[in-house]
This record gives sequence, C-alpha cells and structure tokens, in this order.
Amino acid sequence: MPSAAPPFLIIGNPGNRRVTLFQEALVRAGLPAAHVVAWEQVARAPDVLLELPDTERLVRIDAAGEDAAVERAFLQRGYSDALGTGCDTVTPEALDALPDEHGRVLCPRQHHLGFLRVLEDLSARFALRPRWRVLSAPGAIADLFDKRTTSRRYAGLGIPVPPFLDVAPGTTPEALRHALREAGFREAFVKLSCGSSASCLAVYRPGRTEGAGGSLLTSLHRGATGWFNSLKVRRVTDAREVDAVLAFLLREGSQVEESRPKARLGGDVFDCRVLTVRGEPAFTVVRQSRLPITNLHLGGYRGDLDAFHAAVPPRELEAAMESCRAVARAHDCLHVGIDLMFEDFFHGHRVLEANAFGDLLPGLTRDGLSVYDWELREALR
Repeated sequence: MPSAAPPFLIIGNPGNRRVTLFQEALVRAGLPAAHVVAWEQVARAPDVLLELPDTERLVRIDAAGEDAAVERAFLQRGYSDALGTGCDTVTPEALDALPDEHGRVLCPRQHHLGFLRVLEDLSARFALRPRWRVLSAPGAIADLFDKRTTSRRYAGLGIPVPPFLDVAPGTTPEALRHALREAGFREAFVKLSCGSSASCLAVYRPGRTEGAGGSLLTSLHRGATGWFNSLKVRRVTDAREVDAVLAFLLREGSQVEESRPKARLGGDVFDCRVLTVRGEPAFTVVRQSRLPITNLHLGGYRGDLDAFHAAVPPRELEAAMESCRAVARAHDCLHVGIDLMFEDFFHGHRVLEANAFGDLLPGLTRDGLSVYDWELREALR
C-alpha cells in the first residue's frame, strides 16, 4: 500500500462492526485511521461535511442501519415526502414518544424517502469538495435501494432477471392475485422495493381459484404495536393474515417477481452473493436452504464453494459472472453485492437484486486478504 495514500473519510455509524472492520483493514495496511462522520450528524446537519478542509480524501459511504437514532432522523426527513402517498406515516413529533422496539418495521417508505433526502444532501456537499473521491456515488446508492429501478435497468441491458410485474403502490391483494394469474406466476416474491437483508419479504403462492387467498412464507409478523421482522420464517395460510401481509407490502411499494425454481446442492436449494469490486467478481458466498428464502440470518447456511464450482457447468458459471460484471458497470460504486441464482438443473441464471452495502462478509478471505482488505487495495489503485 502506498504510504502517501490520501486519508479516508467514512460516513457510517461509529462503533458499528462495518466501520470497525474497515478501520482494522487500514491498520493492517499501515494507513492512518479514517475520520468518521456519523449518519445521524449528516441527516440532521449535512453542512458538518463542509467543516472538513477541501484536501484530497477517499470517501467511503457505509450502511446506515442498526442505529435507532439514525432511523428516527431519516423518518423525520421523509415525513413531508411521504404525505399523500398512501404509505404508513409517523409525525416527527410522535417519534419522540415511540419506544425503541427491536425488529419493528416502522413506516419503511417514509424512512426510505428520508434516506433519499440525505443522499441528495451528500451529493450537494460533495460537489463543493472536488478533491474528494467518493467510492460509491450517492445517486448510485439511491438506485440500488430501489429494486424496481434496478430490475428494469438490468432487463433493459439484457441481463437475465426474474420476470416481474408492474404493480402500483396501493394495489390490493385481490388485484395482485388477478395479475399473478394473468401472468402465469404460480409463486412470486413480493419484496419491499427499498428493503434490505430480507426485511419485508414474502414468497406468495395464490390460491388456484378466484378469491382464494393462498399461502405465503415471510419473516414478518404482527405485534401489539405494528409489524416486526423476525429471524424465523413462518408459513401463513389464514386468508385474512395473508392479505394483511400483502396489503402492508403493497402499500409501502413492492417489487413483485416470479419465484423461479433454484438449482440444488446436496439436496437443498441455493443462490449466491457475489461481491464485485472495481467491476470484477471478487468474492462468492453460497447460501443454501430448504426454503426459497436463503438469507443466512433466516435459516440459510453457507454452502461449500468447492462443491459449488464442481456442480456449475463452466460455461454457465462464466455467463453468470459476466452478468455480475454488467451489473457492476451499471453503477458508479467501488463494490456491489449481487444476489445471483442458477435455475433448476443449471439451465440458466438470473440476477435477483444488487446491494450497495452487500460487503459485510466476515471470515471470508481471498489470497490472504479479507473483503475490506481487498476493497481497500482496489480503492487505492
């Protein structure tokens, strides 16, 4: 690593494991610790960035999650934009009275609109600091947090994605069932368009006849004060509860796409998280499960990478990696985490979605480098 490397600035949550892991990578590289500006500061007083001198810097924007104060700041910023959209809202005044409840899903569309406002603030301040090199552009992060935007962009670029439906916010569950039957989707993922980490996700199988509610798999459950994310996937068959889950997701804005049969390893279905760094696939994690939802914190487990390489036909593997390169080229980001599936019997592949902050992959190494070591090396190239 060059000793004269420009200093790093991290926009993140101080003390969060992501920030800590990147700081540790800087230490291993013999570089000074990054200056950290907290997301809460940026959300409430973005001019804090302009208090830093206009000297050469590398700017890393890290994830804003896992911090209740930041969540409330985003909700405050998004309130006026959320009014009149039909989504759930909470007033800035009411926020102060709300208890901190672990796992609660509080007005996700309003939260997302606030996040977009803060990203706009970042873009405006970065424009006043031309000597700063931003590793992931705020506009690119905004795009990556809208699954409807990315799915349609990738399809337009010829990248294989699951077939999807155009579903307006506020569509009713019955209208969704009709649309799914018209499209011939036997099963569909209904995802909050701005969700992450499998938050606000359902795998829905409509009933075979008109008016039949069907069933779904979801990590959402209702508590006394609203909706919560759980670490346990549950199957819902009660028609009223099915419609309650769907109505919530549709009201907040959803990506609806066909659930395609996934290839299997050792009897279980699998997909992959492929992390591209500077446009190239750098790390792959195989995620296996007995369920269509493979996220590691929802009962999935890491599959064996050697078994994966032995199972996937080389031509199909290279085609899939080329799709990942195409996704990376579509975004002005140093790194992009891409969720990739292979279809049953490896008869093709599909890009499921992409993530701006999909690089938290602890324990993973390549050529002796951790994910953050690798990203740091590529950022300094």
